[in-house]
Amino acid sequence: MNASQLNARLQALSENCGFDIYWHVRLAASGEELTRGGEVVLPSASVRKISVMMAALHAAGEGRLDLDQPVVIRKEQQEGILSGVCQYMTPGLTFPMRDAILQMIITSDNICTYEVMKDLEIAEFTAYCRRIGMENTTHRTRLPPVGLSPAHALEHVTTTTAQDQVLLLQLILAGAEGDAAATERLGVDAANCAMALRFLTWQRFRSMIPGHLPTMATVANKTGWGERGWMDAAIVFKDDAPLYIMSATTDQVPKVMPNGLPGRVASTVAIAELSRACWDALG
Repeated sequence: MNASQLNARLQALSENCGFDIYWHVRLAASGEELTRGGEVVLPSASVRKISVMMAALHAAGEGRLDLDQPVVIRKEQQEGILSGVCQYMTPGLTFPMRDAILQMIITSDNICTYEVMKDLEIAEFTAYCRRIGMENTTHRTRLPPVGLSPAHALEHVTTTTAQDQVLLLQLILAGAEGDAAATERLGVDAANCAMALRFLTWQRFRSMIPGHLPTMATVANKTGWGERGWMDAAIVFKDDAPLYIMSATTDQVPKVMPNGLPGRVASTVAIAELSRACWDALG
């Protein structure tokens, strides 16, 4: 199946979902890019944490953040947290900043996200995205706002595009492979790019882009969900080589679909089907 045929297949899968779905795909072998609203600005939810990680590693490279500095989990931080594992841990748990970045990625831990971001201004994360070419990504909060309605405005949350996320993942991949232009653009050395990529491959949430792939397929991904929808961004590998990079977001997702299934389930299946179509066409 060529790129044109794959694009037609992906577009067909995106019709009549019962919600909006946007995606951008880069084919690793050819560099061709396919898109459905890949330039549309949407809530990023926890997918934002990929750029938080890279901005933090950039700050570490400049000596403004210490990856070995201790992070201490305090009881007052644990109330009202809806993601990750640190909300359940015994107060006083201490581990290095490097492990906070890890938990921010693999369990989407929001206590760890706050700890990673707290010593840097929020505007710095947006500036970092602009530096590397993510022109339509805007960071607005350290912790996700609570009490938003499904109709909330974009200005209430961090926002991004599928194109921006594919660009970021492509740069991380190139940086991990030692591409000097990528490491310079990211402001992160090859060793820390490789660490970031490794963290992404250790992701615990695998129901979306990895969801319909072979069980042991290597996927470097970060998921997210918010009041408006679900999202995932990933590099998918086959035989240790990158096969495709994908970012997909659902929006305006009903809580319950007409068939009675939660919108969450329909969202994850829709994204998983898009990914499987890419796997079958390219693999």
